[in-house]
Amino acid sequence: MITTPLTADLVRGALDLERTAHGLLPHRLPARARAQVPDERLAMAEAQPSGVRVVLRTAATVVALAVLPTKTAYAGVPARADGVYDLVVDGVPTARATATGGNVLTVDLSTGKSETTPGEVGEVRFADLPDRVKDVEIWLPYNEITELVELRTDAPVSPVPASGRRVWLHHGSSISHGSNAASGSTTWPAVAATLAGVDLVNLGFGGSALLDPFTARAIRDTPADLVSLKIGINVVNTDLMRLRAFGPAVHGFLDTIREGRPTTPLLVVSPVLCPMHEDTPGPTFPDFSGLAEGRMAFLAAGDPAEVAQGKLTLAVIRAELARIVRERAVDDPNLHHLDGRELYGDADAADLPLPDHLHPDAATHRLMGERFADLVFGGVFA
Repeated sequence: MITTPLTADLVRGALDLERTAHGLLPHRLPARARAQVPDERLAMAEAQPSGVRVVLRTAATVVALAVLPTKTAYAGVPARADGVYDLVVDGVPTARATATGGNVLTVDLSTGKSETTPGEVGEVRFADLPDRVKDVEIWLPYNEITELVELRTDAPVSPVPASGRRVWLHHGSSISHGSNAASGSTTWPAVAATLAGVDLVNLGFGGSALLDPFTARAIRDTPADLVSLKIGINVVNTDLMRLRAFGPAVHGFLDTIREGRPTTPLLVVSPVLCPMHEDTPGPTFPDFSGLAEGRMAFLAAGDPAEVAQGKLTLAVIRAELARIVRERAVDDPNLHHLDGRELYGDADAADLPLPDHLHPDAATHRLMGERFADLVFGGVFA
């Protein structure tokens, strides 16, 4: 087996690669932004490599990736399945695997506190690959912080030359991050990118699409041909701001992006359907009543009567986003709007209800990705 150092030219979809004691840790926010991150939740989310993949050209029939994952567990909640590594060969999904070993980050949802139990480096191995020169992608798990330690193959590897494909940068919440998708290559943004033939940079951050200025600056400064922003659900379920602050915050976020990307096609996507928050504001609380049966869900804890005082619901946010884009588009013809219910709406909820009342399941991720590819890459991003 040949050992190849993992370097930046073998990694796609990350904004930064941090050198650690074990190897490389992909980040989805640059170091300057990470220095301003205000809480552990976003720090964890941006280090989970949704959309990040190891990409190489090789004739190898065996590819082994040594990794040190950090797997997240929740106190009192049944253990989650290990994160999935997807193997794609010449654009064709070929195999899946999980990594042994790794650290365990245990989070107490009732207090927000967390504790890490150290673990050992593990390995993800794919064998019986086609005996020819080919392009190989290993999509990392969207839900496990993953330090890249070593790449071993039975033939030499080289970086894949630039394809000339357009780069699509997408920012959103845990739904964009991948919550409840089957794997990294089957989150709805990954599905849409594959169908559209574009290179994905996924800045979906679980619980943390909160119009943070450092995120806007990261988007502004990252090379991309197309940008989309899915805004709303986290603002509601964190009960972060009122209507008076929301509109100016959206304007400021868009203004910052436009400082560096004045003409890049830019799409604002409002929230997909979430019945519990359509007319009920946040905050959102975990519902532990089903833990004995291995189920966990979420509850809307706000009071609909407070909407009159400026509390935000998804219905309010959709109307405000549509207004902002409509008014700005008069002077910005490359700014567009998509109602998120076109990706997942009332008709879908009957057949594909949100299992935990907040996040779509794997089938819905695929449906949303297919619809986004059709509506957006077949439309405003064509």
